[in-house]
Amino acid sequence: MTASTQLCDIGFVGAGVMGKNLILNLADHGYRVAAFDLDHKKLESVISQDVLETNGQGGRVIACSSYTELLSRLTQPHLVILSVPAGKPVDDVCCKLIDAGIAADDIVVDTGNSLWTDTVRREKHYEGKFIFFSTAVSGGEVGARFGPSLMPSGDPYAWTRIEPVWRAIAAKVDPATGRAIERYEPGNPVKEGDACATYIGPSGSGHYVKMVHNGIEYADMQLICEVYQVMRDALGMSALQVAEVFKSWNQGILNSYLMEISAEVLATKDSDTGLPLVDVILDKAGQKGTGLWTAVSSLELGCASPTIAEAVYARSISTNKEQRVAASTILAGSSHDKPLETQREVLIKQLHDALYCAKICVYAQGFDLMKTAGAEHGWQLNFAEIAKIWRAGCIIRAVFLQSITDAYERNDDLANLLVDPFFAKQISLNQMNWRRAVAEATMVGVPVPALSSALSYYDSYRTAVLPANLLQGQRDYFGAHTFERTDKAKGKFFHVDWSLPGRPMVKVK
Repeated sequence: MTASTQLCDIGFVGAGVMGKNLILNLADHGYRVAAFDLDHKKLESVISQDVLETNGQGGRVIACSSYTELLSRLTQPHLVILSVPAGKPVDDVCCKLIDAGIAADDIVVDTGNSLWTDTVRREKHYEGKFIFFSTAVSGGEVGARFGPSLMPSGDPYAWTRIEPVWRAIAAKVDPATGRAIERYEPGNPVKEGDACATYIGPSGSGHYVKMVHNGIEYADMQLICEVYQVMRDALGMSALQVAEVFKSWNQGILNSYLMEISAEVLATKDSDTGLPLVDVILDKAGQKGTGLWTAVSSLELGCASPTIAEAVYARSISTNKEQRVAASTILAGSSHDKPLETQREVLIKQLHDALYCAKICVYAQGFDLMKTAGAEHGWQLNFAEIAKIWRAGCIIRAVFLQSITDAYERNDDLANLLVDPFFAKQISLNQMNWRRAVAEATMVGVPVPALSSALSYYDSYRTAVLPANLLQGQRDYFGAHTFERTDKAKGKFFHVDWSLPGRPMVKVK
């Protein structure tokens, strides 16, 4: 059998940025791939890159001109991976594969950023036609090429067939240190270490976990940005000076991919103006929806994730650029004196500790949301394993995740990350600097919505009696919503007839 007629191991639909890099990653691990894309130029780009990376040999990737040809090129039963935009395009491709003759025991894997409820619907809709499976992918184009973090979910039988493939191409971690093993050499992939791929659970759970990952990502980015703004606006530091601080922080407990790239962005000069690049980037942030989905889900489940929501709001308010510019000439700010240069090192240390403590709270919110969703939908989520697969390959990868892994391995039924002995001690040691940093930023008028909301979350969670007692009284007054009493059995509800003159009468409802 010639190379041109040899059957391929995997079919792949979608050769955009992520698709192209996943295809080449698969090829590096010995899988022969038959690829299809409506845009033939994208296929040509993949083939050209394959030839380039194999010193002119190529042949690891075969371009197909139709869905029918794609299936005919594959060994049976077929395994087809999709890397297409979330939403209608996924169903369009699935329908085309059905028309092309895909069989009931074939597997179609969606690797896009799909909403988890769409994934649940698709598994049911395509049952009997083929096995619909999903895998959320994190790590961007570089991760896709050299090792992403993979969050698969769906049919357990399908996972047994996909598992060897996903474990091969996933990012790898040194099991002794918890640190990523990275090598960015085409044709020489990392094969040693623990793979950042684990079965999450039933249909939709993988995309839900990825959604929460992205919500944490939103918050983590916003926290870093707020610390940056305090340094710029309150301390008068240049972008390069902040970059140097971030580089030093990246050597310690704040080591993470996001800290690393933040330092690199701040250290980059604009080739046109010679100014720091960050100073010529317009301060309007976009979003693709996953952070919003996370915030909405937390509201629907009644699970507090305020810092994730604040990160979404921060992006929203950034889009009102013209209004903000106009308001800056009308609305008064603080008259409080900015910190003296001699106080710079003190505030920088406070900001470091504030970022660390707030980061702990963000992860506490994210894992609590996953726990709440798991209970709601009957998912048996393994949080130690989830933390493990986020240690490398994904956008929020950080040394910090090893501590989260350890926390859930100590107690897999942890009520909240904040009450884990290690994290409780970390916040106890660092919280005063966190409070001072938030207070100082507030006094000089620098907005820190994420840092402050994380602090309020922490203080709310540790407070035995909250003012919700007054709130319940208000609700009962205007709407007869009833309330429970501290001196009576749980589940017994009372109502006050507030309209009576003199002393209100308490009634049991």
